[in-house]
Amino acid sequence: INANLFEAFLKCPTKCWLRATGETGSGNAYAEWVKSKAASYQATEVERLVSALPKDEFAVSPEVESLKSGNWSIALDIEGRLSAPASADNIRQAGGIPSKTSSKPTPEIFTLQSRLHAIEQLPAEDRGGPAQFIPIRFIFRNKLSKNDKLLAAFDAFVLTKALGREINLGKIVHGDDHATLKVKVAALAGEARKRIVKMAALLSSASPPDLILNRHCAEFEFQARCRQKAIETDDLSLLVGMSAKERQKLRSKGIFTVTQLSYTFRPRHRPKRLRDKREKYHHALKALA
Repeated sequence: INANLFEAFLKCPTKCWLRATGETGSGNAYAEWVKSKAASYQATEVERLVSALPKDEFAVSPEVESLKSGNWSIALDIEGRLSAPASADNIRQAGGIPSKTSSKPTPEIFTLQSRLHAIEQLPAEDRGGPAQFIPIRFIFRNKLSKNDKLLAAFDAFVLTKALGREINLGKIVHGDDHATLKVKVAALAGEARKRIVKMAALLSSASPPDLILNRHCAEFEFQARCRQKAIETDDLSLLVGMSAKERQKLRSKGIFTVTQLSYTFRPRHRPKRLRDKREKYHHALKALA
């Protein structure tokens, strides 16, 4: 489980599963632009960060084990990895993945990994105490979302387990103005752990999750594939604007396709007092159209 897959899972479980299984997308111009922009922004920010420091105060791609003994202010491009222990119980304790009733060895897919953009080292607040490590993530967008903060929490979670030292704060440098947002990752650790648990269950399955089109589809390299599958199955998620709760309610009534939903629409006679008011939105009418 790496940061790339974790980011995909936050937006769409299907995208996460397809990437994890190595399926190749049909291509997406916007997705390629986002990938290129993110790499360019990271390189620019790293250069800007390093230019303000003497050469002996930053390290490039150091081993995680050497971080505690290094005399540096900024470390760049660090691979944090938490290898999967032999038993499910150990994984639960180390990586937040729930134990199973069986004590059989757990597959190695439950290794946690993150390629940290940078780490800032601050001197200890108390004399003789340990130094403080703050993971830094670079994001080119001017406006951040909760998913961006969860990514910072994922970085901190992996670094915490790799170093054996609690990481409570992370930073996100973002936007055209190089704004810095401090993220209290300790407050997000519980939610990040829950997402990791769900992601582990997803990746251990031999079959993909239920296909659901969402507003992130335009960003993904699998957009054409997913839409074709949805058309073939006449999936309800083809109706843009229908929430997951509404889809679940329809399925509980035995309505699983757009065609089935279209048969439920019944035009009503509107009273005169309501003729000047806007008609209520009907998913069934859109299905019929």
